[in-house]
Amino acid sequence: MKKLLITGSNGYVGSYFINKYKKQYEIKTFSFLKDDILSLDCRGIDVVFHLSALVHQMGGASASEYEKVNVVQTLELAKKAKENGVGHFVFMSTVKVYGEETISKYTEDSPCFPEDEYGKSKLKAEIELQKLEDENFKISIIRTPIIYGYGIKANIKSLVNLVNKISLLPFGKIRNRRSMVYIGNLCHLIDTVIAKEKQGIFLASDDEPLSTSKLIELIAKSLEKKVYLVKIPLFESLLKILKPSFHKRLYGSLEIDNSITKEKLNLKNPYSVEDGIRLMVKEENNTIVNNK
Repeated sequence: MKKLLITGSNGYVGSYFINKYKKQYEIKTFSFLKDDILSLDCRGIDVVFHLSALVHQMGGASASEYEKVNVVQTLELAKKAKENGVGHFVFMSTVKVYGEETISKYTEDSPCFPEDEYGKSKLKAEIELQKLEDENFKISIIRTPIIYGYGIKANIKSLVNLVNKISLLPFGKIRNRRSMVYIGNLCHLIDTVIAKEKQGIFLASDDEPLSTSKLIELIAKSLEKKVYLVKIPLFESLLKILKPSFHKRLYGSLEIDNSITKEKLNLKNPYSVEDGIRLMVKEENNTIVNNK
């Protein structure tokens, strides 16, 4: 049984992964907020899975804050792991390293031009980590788009709440293409990378991208709600002017082609997009009912 050290274990991905794979691995956790990196002993650990990060902040965070958490702390942990004889370091990154929304598809080999401080810090951490790699210390980098599933506190949850309350929505005929990844598919990829001891850059994604209109339809279907999507003249133009960030999330495209990852890992996603949306909505609804 492999021994794992996981940072960010109380976060969304960490909590799901530990709950799903706790019988498969011997898991130890480390918190940069509660524990001392100087006293951390990684001897006997096979894999360090580093999830802890300062994630993208809607209100913004300074470049120095991102640097401290996403770069400095990451390298401190990696160097400690390497010194203690850990053979494999798995780093959770983001598609933000590529840049923002685009009509072209991002692949594992796409050039990286991050536009915000979050993406820049993650790319810098990736580059510095790869410098530590040698035949005894493997580095695996996993880049993710939007992650969704039960318990996620993000825009997609707001969309579920919106569909649950309102039957007529002005989001008809939106033909963008946005890749996402269901938490179960992401953790399956992570488990595969660890089990097969694969190094390199990996892209996580569901098997097909969705338009905003299609996503809403799938949410409504899972909620067993009738929803009417209409296209209102000038609505998109006004939204672009008044709420540009909201417009980008609803109408922008960010598509991933992770064929290289699938081939390298011989990977098949255990969940379809429909499965992921249905499981997310089902659990959310069960929670609402049980809390009443």
